Amino acid sequence: MQTTQKEDTQKESTQKEKTKLIVGALHALRTQKPLVVNITNYVVMNNTANALLAIGASPIMAHSRQEMAEMMSFSGALVINIGTLDSQWVPRMIYAIEQANVHEKVVVLDPVGCGASTLRTETSRQIAALAKHLIIRANASEIIALAGEKAQSKGVDSLDSSEMAVDAARYLTETYHCNVVISGEVDYIITADSEITLHNGHAMMPSITGMGCSLSALTGAFAAIGEDSGLAAAAVLGVAGEIAAEQSAGPGSLQMNLLDVLYQLDATTINKRLKITVK
Repeated sequence: MQTTQKEDTQKESTQKEKTKLIVGALHALRTQKPLVVNITNYVVMNNTANALLAIGASPIMAHSRQEMAEMMSFSGALVINIGTLDSQWVPRMIYAIEQANVHEKVVVLDPVGCGASTLRTETSRQIAALAKHLIIRANASEIIALAGEKAQSKGVDSLDSSEMAVDAARYLTETYHCNVVISGEVDYIITADSEITLHNGHAMMPSITGMGCSLSALTGAFAAIGEDSGLAAAAVLGVAGEIAAEQSAGPGSLQMNLLDVLYQLDATTINKRLKITVK
């Protein structure tokens, strides 16, 4: 179906508004420097902490039940990453979410490997059902599995395209009253009343462990300053990853260059680089 000139103009205007929102959110984050509590996996603690520091947030990796109530009373958001899940971590995660609910804080769920095992799938659904203010950030296969559909996955890697997970993401937004970010070659941001696609990033990015985990952590940082759609984090990491890849010979240098680009990223670069479509 062809669009009219008026519809095209409206879409362009909306896309400019969203870009302005992203730029404003980045400025607010760097001004406020929100504290983000992370219950995350052993593999990526260093990666995600450095990504948060580079963008201007303040990370803390907190896994003790004894301090969680206090932490959630003054933090900006809670990020739950189930990458190295075990029987000790699950009760801590549940308690942390309960405390986040008490203090009206956003919970970002990264359901790493959802669909790869019963434990991961059931824990992901338990967390999603419990969180009062929820953003889900995952790859396509994890989104599809979380929604209860069959997904193609190999460990924590997605074998499904982002587009294939859109219907599942819509189901999750309705079921859990949340926002969903599907990360992949194309990123989708699905809310109750909008669908946005981002076409930034680079094919080398999945070659670094924890890239999606870093996106989840950044999503928590932006949620802490009020941008709870997941859009700003996905846009910022996509643009930064694209630039960093152009400067890198391989995954090792990409990991270092990404932190530098996140630290230096500005409004001019976002406006020039961002490839956004609002449906």
